[in-house]
Amino acid sequence: MESKRMEVVTRIRALREDLGIGVEQMAEATGRTPEQYRTQEAGEEDLTFTFLYKAARRLGVDVIELLTGESPHLEHYSVVRRGEGLSIKRRAGFEYLHQAPFFKNKSCEPFIVTAPYIEEEQGKPIHLSRHRGQELDHILSGRLRFAYGDKVEEVGPGDTLLYDSGGGHGMIAIGGEPCVFLAVVMRPPDGGD
Repeated sequence: MESKRMEVVTRIRALREDLGIGVEQMAEATGRTPEQYRTQEAGEEDLTFTFLYKAARRLGVDVIELLTGESPHLEHYSVVRRGEGLSIKRRAGFEYLHQAPFFKNKSCEPFIVTAPYIEEEQGKPIHLSRHRGQELDHILSGRLRFAYGDKVEEVGPGDTLLYDSGGGHGMIAIGGEPCVFLAVVMRPPDGGD
């Protein structure tokens, strides 16, 4: 995983430098201080999908290009078979399988997400993330505690969440087992990040 992260940050740095974009501009685009951005670009911290998505938008590339070094090239449709997809590790064991990594000009990012059950997280506040757009999460198996601002919901198989992802949101698996869900991250209508 360490070598993969270093490949990704090398692509980010090379693109930023090729485009003449300063660290301060990238920090602002990714919602970090310049010091935090430098730490991310140096590969000293895990890269969240939100960070990668915002960096890709600022650099004018698809997030898949940052992750793989390849540009999406499929134009009319994409098929990803069960259990397959581009694996993206995020935080504390969460696994994201991108379900259309090479589809060109996507208006959404579809994932099968596995949220691990972590006993230590059960009594703690849920970490909240923010990114522009909307997100739809449909629970396939297991149970999830979802926080949006100061509201908390518990959902299970067959339940669906749709929310403005610009508001603070987060989730943890509950019930002693992982939770698997389909997550569709949709760009805002104006195409912003």
